[in-house]
Amino acid sequence: MNTEILSVIILFVLTVLLAIPLGRYIARVYAGQKTLLDGVFAPLEKFFFKLSGIDPSREMSWKQQMVAMLTINMVWFIIGMLLLTTQGSLPLNPDANPSMSADLAFNTTISFVVNCNLQHYSGETGVSYLAQLWLMFLQFVSAGTGMAAAVIVFRAFRDKTVTTLGNFYNYLVLSCTRILLPISLLVAIVLIFQGTPMTFEGKDTIQTLEGHTVEVSRGPAAGFVAIKHVGTNGGGFFGTNGAHPFENPTYLTNMLEMMAQMIIPLAMLFAFGYFTKKLRFSWMMFSVMTFGFLMLVIPNIYMEMKSNPAIAEMGVNNSLGAMEGKEIRIGAAATGFWSIATTVISTGSVNSMHDSTMPLSGMNEMLAMMINSFYGGVGVGILNFFVFVILAVFISGLMVGRTPELFGKKVEAREMKIAMIVALIHPFLILVGTGLSTAFPQLTEGTLNNTGFHGFSEMLYEYTSASANNGSGFEGLGDNTPWWNISTGIVLILSRFLPIIGPVAIAGLMAEKKFIPEGEGTLKTDTTTFGLMIFTAIMIVAALSFFPALTLGPLAEYFSMR
Repeated sequence: MNTEILSVIILFVLTVLLAIPLGRYIARVYAGQKTLLDGVFAPLEKFFFKLSGIDPSREMSWKQQMVAMLTINMVWFIIGMLLLTTQGSLPLNPDANPSMSADLAFNTTISFVVNCNLQHYSGETGVSYLAQLWLMFLQFVSAGTGMAAAVIVFRAFRDKTVTTLGNFYNYLVLSCTRILLPISLLVAIVLIFQGTPMTFEGKDTIQTLEGHTVEVSRGPAAGFVAIKHVGTNGGGFFGTNGAHPFENPTYLTNMLEMMAQMIIPLAMLFAFGYFTKKLRFSWMMFSVMTFGFLMLVIPNIYMEMKSNPAIAEMGVNNSLGAMEGKEIRIGAAATGFWSIATTVISTGSVNSMHDSTMPLSGMNEMLAMMINSFYGGVGVGILNFFVFVILAVFISGLMVGRTPELFGKKVEAREMKIAMIVALIHPFLILVGTGLSTAFPQLTEGTLNNTGFHGFSEMLYEYTSASANNGSGFEGLGDNTPWWNISTGIVLILSRFLPIIGPVAIAGLMAEKKFIPEGEGTLKTDTTTFGLMIFTAIMIVAALSFFPALTLGPLAEYFSMR
């Protein structure tokens, strides 16, 4: 077997094996049970709550939880805007990077607040070290926000009939201190030893072997890169992200960073099972998501390991694969795996130029974000999948002539309406944004490096990435303009908070209903049959929503090459 493929298989299997005990640990953390890290982080958490005046034991309804979430996110947004628009005159700016324009600061702040990190600037020249530290903070709390929202849903399906579902601030702090911080520290230590800088000094001047003088950017990169993957944020400390030799120095760090971005989304699936005592349901979710993931990642590895047919026609035999835009030290197989891992997980970090991948590989990267339900980001991935669980339960109930039920609670019209709105808002934002950019070319004039099918794909990818809270891009697109900054910023806001509020609202409404014990006629939701029903619902929604757009972009480009 090819050693590159073998390393990818070992990586995935190892990640799953580690995710199971991590899921058990996460469940214990949220359940308030004793863990090994209590003595380390409990005093720190008490200090935070004493300083803020928040009582973490005060129970909240689902509505109060969402108000708390929106309020604190608004505070983070205001601080971010002030910092980025004035960073040029603030300390910790050894390279004298200028302040951001209002529209770029708006896009950047929103992007990091919502766990997307859709960067319309280059990291080493666009922000100061102080701004990088603030963005690093947002990478922690934005990930923690998604995890806290997921725990509210966990509580709704663990408890029988309740009106309160814990405390949002408590879940947020626990997510950051007990889960995100320890894993990020471990990853950062490995990165430092592998060569990633962690310093507040400015650019270093070096002399190359040819005798030229080059200025090399540095900074507190190791800490930033660790949480960008562990929290499925994805923003690059440097402009070229995971292809930069400081962000991703070796093949070992490449494997570590892929594992780091996948471990918590996978663990959250098992955490749900351990927390609610429904482990079979967790395995069903894992199986459906993994099947979908493999359907995307296997073709991408295959296509990227093959030579570009246009190059082959020139008589060039490239046995290394389609290497345009890739790092030779990483290889085509690991790059193909990363390209789907980062889009399925909604991390958005890249170790290659996605704009240079083969047309159908680019389509699969977009499909991963369009579906937005296979693993997904920390916390929100399971929320997106939960929407399709509701749809599948409702459809299955109609098919067998029973009132739809999930975990002993009836699924009624109100829950279905919310689920449908959440399921359709994602394609609506993608297609409307792309449609406006296509219909009014004056809005995007001078920003496309490619015309025709590939140019359309660049625009489609940008809005897909924004709506999926991913952050990666077909970077042939010159996206730092008022149109791209403001339009994608609006998409970022709506696509982040509506898909969180919707599932939490459904869970909160169902939690208040009378619990009905399962009987012989109850639809089993932890079976292969029900998993197939969920997968079918996901595929139908994705196909009906996105096939026409994909036909105009990557599919048309693929057939034009032949």
